[in-house]
Amino acid sequence: MYNKFLSIVSLTLLSACTTVPPKNTENICQIFRENVDWYTATLNSAQRWGVPIAVQMAIINQESAFKADAQPPIPLILGFIPWFRSSSAYGYPQAKDETWDEYQHNADNNWASREDFSDSCDFVAWYCDATHKKLGIANNDTLNLYLTYHEGITGFKRSSYAQKPWLLNIAKKVQQRAKRYDAQLATCREELDAKK
Repeated sequence: MYNKFLSIVSLTLLSACTTVPPKNTENICQIFRENVDWYTATLNSAQRWGVPIAVQMAIINQESAFKADAQPPIPLILGFIPWFRSSSAYGYPQAKDETWDEYQHNADNNWASREDFSDSCDFVAWYCDATHKKLGIANNDTLNLYLTYHEGITGFKRSSYAQKPWLLNIAKKVQQRAKRYDAQLATCREELDAKK
């Protein structure tokens, strides 16, 4: 009995600390079957901030491909001398230091970590909700939410994305992925709810 209890506790802790990206990042049902606690985390964030699960997951996929310790590449000078990274973006949400600090303070989550999936999806939903409140962008308008996520609220107001056709293409890709994720989730939501 004691050994069984230890096994359950160990498995629970391991699943909560999952850092290996899902095998199939294009199927939200497969992602959540591998990481049921991720479904619970995104559901909690959706309920707290009003941002759909599919939107959160599409943004995180684009930003980090679900890698807990993702960072921008280290630039090389002369092709071989490492230099400083151009951004402090880090973790699942690729949140910059100052934005993450703002989230920790405003969302009352001082111990949040960018390597923790639950904190990361809460951050993404918080940021999208802040965008909705400040700019009036709907919480399910993935394209404009992603442009704001990438450029910042000030950058979006200035239409900085208009001079970046590559970014507009990425935002469309994120929008399409969110739609696909949403359709997929409709087919497995009952099953996931039963596993929570």
